[in-house]
Amino acid sequence: MSWPDVTVVDACVRRDGRGGSLTAVTDDDPAATDADRRAVAAAAGTSHAAFLGPGRTPDGGRPVRFFTATAELSGCGHGTIAAQAVRLARTARAELNDRQHTGGRTFDTVAIRRPAGIEVWFDQGLVELRHPAPDERAAIIAALGLTADDPHPTDVPRIATPGAPRMLVPVHDRSALLRVRPHLGRLTAACRRYGLLGCFVYVPPPGERPGAARMFAPAIGVDEDVANANSTGCLAAHLLDTTGEQAIAIEVEQGDTLGRPASVLASARRGPAGITTQVGGLAVVRDGHRGND
Repeated sequence: MSWPDVTVVDACVRRDGRGGSLTAVTDDDPAATDADRRAVAAAAGTSHAAFLGPGRTPDGGRPVRFFTATAELSGCGHGTIAAQAVRLARTARAELNDRQHTGGRTFDTVAIRRPAGIEVWFDQGLVELRHPAPDERAAIIAALGLTADDPHPTDVPRIATPGAPRMLVPVHDRSALLRVRPHLGRLTAACRRYGLLGCFVYVPPPGERPGAARMFAPAIGVDEDVANANSTGCLAAHLLDTTGEQAIAIEVEQGDTLGRPASVLASARRGPAGITTQVGGLAVVRDGHRGND
């Protein structure tokens, strides 16, 4: 089947409106199969597709499902930014405060019209952190092809889980980040072996300036992601965990190696249950775009 009304959104663009992760957004069709949904992203020329469900869940959430060409995702950060931008764009409002239900969780969202696009923030919730086991760490590092000079001198890899676990791997600088050439087959096998969504390789933000990152997730059909918002939230949680601060805010630039410069914002705060995060980005909705044109 085909979806005649697919809007493509540039999610997590830079502050000047450039780049972003191309994300397909459409109203879900209850008659569709998951195979039909997996085909939408490929047909639209995007890595991910968001499906806006009708009505609300009992706790007030609007259902949204996310698919790549390979599988359904339990959550998608830049997809959430794209979905909420489309919801606001369909109205005449300047701001939309709402609740989204994805992957069994309902969370708060806010979308605000800005001169360069629509700014969206969402509550990522609690992020769990742990150190990887030695064999887990070794398998991922080897699959990434990192050299002895690439690792960060003081930061260490962590497993972060906001829903789906992924490994955060720090490198020394942006030159080391650009040199990363993962062996995708080995990385796929390692991620599947250890139950990881993928690997977020990053340079920590220096002071108040943006950090930089690349996300590799071949196990879910995304060799390299233009922007991974959920992993940016995970990074904020990790960085807060290594300090005595009560809260931090970061910006992480992504997508340069793919010719789609992107930027993701995140904040992390300590609370009674642990570290919770909020993730945000600027989206540009392509009015009138149809994915099967």
